[in-house]
Amino acid sequence: MSVFASYTICKVAKDAAGIAGNIFAFGLFVSPIPTFRRIIRNGSTEMFSGLPYIYSLMNCLICMWYGTPLISHDNILVTTVNSIGAIFQFVYIIIFMMCAEKEKKVKMFAWLIVILGIFATILLGSLQIDDILMRRLFVGILSCASLISMFASPLFIIRLVIQTKSVEFMPFYLSLSTFLMSTSFLIYGLLSDDIFIYLPNGIGTILGMIQLILFFYYEKKSRIDAGEPLIVSYA
Repeated sequence: MSVFASYTICKVAKDAAGIAGNIFAFGLFVSPIPTFRRIIRNGSTEMFSGLPYIYSLMNCLICMWYGTPLISHDNILVTTVNSIGAIFQFVYIIIFMMCAEKEKKVKMFAWLIVILGIFATILLGSLQIDDILMRRLFVGILSCASLISMFASPLFIIRLVIQTKSVEFMPFYLSLSTFLMSTSFLIYGLLSDDIFIYLPNGIGTILGMIQLILFFYYEKKSRIDAGEPLIVSYA
């Protein structure tokens, strides 16, 4: 097989993995919709926190910037998925602020300004770095750290599932979407030889797999326990 043919196959496989990652990521982006239907219906944010959407917006913005040609080469699919994600998170934040109490609304607005300020600082600061390799390293480390922190957030849910022996608080399709998206971008990163993509998504793949294993284990255990006949004593 010629070098050109190998390069072509690798390029097609990389693009296919990136497109698949974009599709699976959409499942993650729409997962909060039921929560926001409830918020809109009740006209209140109740006990829900808006901070996860603030963190997600920050993550999407940094990763979106990393995928642009100004930072890294041929990573447009990283930019597209995170651009879509940023739009979703921004809409969620606006809805949250519209339905929140005054105190929560002020805090959310303050957090939003802080996040946008931090991103603007990263964007403008990175453009001041003339060396393209150093610029990629700077933004890459930030995007990698941001992604790892996002993928590490389900550790609390994993611990809760083990403690309660219940998958009630770990939606299956959310765990599946996380696993499929992470795996797709893990492959995409490996084919791109981009450590800032494959390292955090490798961690996300492992955590997603753990969530799925726990789901099937405890979901099956719950069915078995529910199917066991009651022991009646006639003593």
